[in-house]
Amino acid sequence: MIIFVIWLNGAMPNEPPKLEKIINNGKFFIDMHRVLKHLVIICLLLAAGIHELHAQYDKDVFMMRGRQAIADGRYALAIENFNVLSQLDTADYWTFFFRGIAKYNLGDLRGAKNDFDRSVRLNPVFTNGYHYRGITESRFGNYDAALGDLQRAIELRPGFIGIYFSRGVTYFLAQQFDKAIDDFDRYIRKEPKDPSAYLNRGASYLFLGDTLKALNDYNKAIKLDRFDPEGYVRRGRLHASRKEYSQALEDMDKAIELDTANTFAYFNRAIMLYEQERYREAMADLNRVLQDEPGNALTLYNRGLISAQLGAYDDALNDMDRVLNINPDNVLAYFNRASIFIEMGLYENALEDYDMAISLYPDFAKAYMNRSYVKNLLGRFKDAKKDYDTAQKKVAEYRARNVTDAGSFADTTKKYSSLLSLDAEFAKKDFDDELLQHRDIDIRLRPLYKFVLTGEKDNTTYALSRGYENPLVAMFENAMPVGVGIRNSDVHLDEKALAEVETAAWAGGNTPETAFLRALYDYNGKQFNSALAYYGQAIEEAEEVSSGYASLYRAFYHMNRGVLRAEMIEFIASIESNVQVLSMDDTGSTRARVRDQVVRQYEYTDALEDMKRAAEIIPDMPYAYYNLGNLYCLSSEYINSIDNYTKAIDLYPYMGDAYFNRGLVLIYLKDKEKGCIDLSRAGELGVGDAYGVIKKYCEDENE
Repeated sequence: MIIFVIWLNGAMPNEPPKLEKIINNGKFFIDMHRVLKHLVIICLLLAAGIHELHAQYDKDVFMMRGRQAIADGRYALAIENFNVLSQLDTADYWTFFFRGIAKYNLGDLRGAKNDFDRSVRLNPVFTNGYHYRGITESRFGNYDAALGDLQRAIELRPGFIGIYFSRGVTYFLAQQFDKAIDDFDRYIRKEPKDPSAYLNRGASYLFLGDTLKALNDYNKAIKLDRFDPEGYVRRGRLHASRKEYSQALEDMDKAIELDTANTFAYFNRAIMLYEQERYREAMADLNRVLQDEPGNALTLYNRGLISAQLGAYDDALNDMDRVLNINPDNVLAYFNRASIFIEMGLYENALEDYDMAISLYPDFAKAYMNRSYVKNLLGRFKDAKKDYDTAQKKVAEYRARNVTDAGSFADTTKKYSSLLSLDAEFAKKDFDDELLQHRDIDIRLRPLYKFVLTGEKDNTTYALSRGYENPLVAMFENAMPVGVGIRNSDVHLDEKALAEVETAAWAGGNTPETAFLRALYDYNGKQFNSALAYYGQAIEEAEEVSSGYASLYRAFYHMNRGVLRAEMIEFIASIESNVQVLSMDDTGSTRARVRDQVVRQYEYTDALEDMKRAAEIIPDMPYAYYNLGNLYCLSSEYINSIDNYTKAIDLYPYMGDAYFNRGLVLIYLKDKEKGCIDLSRAGELGVGDAYGVIKKYCEDENE
């Protein structure tokens, strides 16, 4: 999803950009993905006056870099530049607007909204701010708020036609199709050669049941752009709904010819082939979808049905099992798996699935009827009669409400239909942009911080200017004979650098610093027990130091020993096929990724004691509290974990890793709102992994 922005020649624009098409390729839903698919930016330097020339030049440079980064699709880099600008000038509403665009494109909708909020607070007549905040609110499903913002934008700039396009989309998503058509009509009168508008209006007509007008609009869209597969997909689906399969297949073939990676086109062609009883060809297309999207439940479900029809029952069961693993509450999956069990003669298994289907949807008449049939086969005639009577009662109730097609045993109410949703992502999202949504993402805490060998001395001036380090850290690093620094990742040293470390470590006599350096050297060589012993020696020798800064350096020795103790536990866990990290499934629940299904509890007491001691010695060192947050999390003490991440952030507000980890823990504790805000801040501070998590857990406000 990419926000589309155009700047015209001249001064900074006062109008929002023209929006491109926003039609998504599932179930005729129109989404914001396509609206925001292409981004064209002509970077302009702001006219700078003589006043404060150097500062203005700096701001102009950061603005140019940020906007260019957006144009290049380097959104994290854009955010970095706009972060600097936001510090240089807190009143520049354009800075927050552009940063909002970058965040939006990274999937950070909350962060984008916050920035758009700020832009309109700074400039209450800022049309662009209202326009794009409205688009963002629409993505959240907050249609009233979105329409309010878009109406405000129209009041400010009634002649800008692009806002009507955006409002038409929002009306469509809010299922106000008549109003959507009115806005698309208005847009088309000004922009008659935009195919996306015809596709959108056609979809609106389709939902109102006017297939003729929908077809006319799809034809116009294809005529305007014969190389866009979207028009052919939509027209093909319309032909299929009218059972015009020859024309439908011709359109799908054309869509696939234009875009051989269009999974939605393959899926739709598979359904059309199935309707013509061309099962093998349909199966091939479904396999092609699953090649790119192995976790697509809707495709798995349909492939399972076809496999069962072809007599490949084991394959069919495997697909239904995978569907239920993705969506454990899907009624139809249980219902159809039960039918497969019947074909295989596994009647007890079938009963269990019918029981589940009925428990999930007690009005499912056909499930009662089929369960009655199975109970008859098993000789449970009394229970079978009871299910049969219940089924008849449900059918009678259904006939009383619906005079058409009453012979169907399955209820077709809205409630039932909602239960059939096998894969909302497939139905509502653009596959071109959202493939990661369908893949298993292993989400892990950002690692522990520790001193490591760096090979050369760090320049701490910049860090100190932002309050990143306690001055003691810089003093300790300067006191060491070789380069060391605090990191949460290891640094690879070449042989020459290691030789220099080795020489320094064993030429320094018996001092706490020398013992610590030896520990770092042995740790680098994976000699963990030896490193542990040297850390202990450093602590003991430092305790004998009565005064001076050297006595405070014990905090660093405790911190590193605590990290090593934790890492040794994780090493043992990995050998035993356990992964002791915070990881989440698609529902935001934590789980241990364990191959042997044995979950062991590991003891982090010693590591915690070391880290607590480090924090006691130097109470204003953020790394110690960050590390405590990780260790408490791994010990399942989540409240203590959050408290310590918060302390780290209070001491160092730019610690993106602390925001990231705290956000994960909050999501696990079901405080999604706060968790996603933390992740947004983490991404803003340069933790790129945050946007993958945001995309997975934070995009849908209503999930």
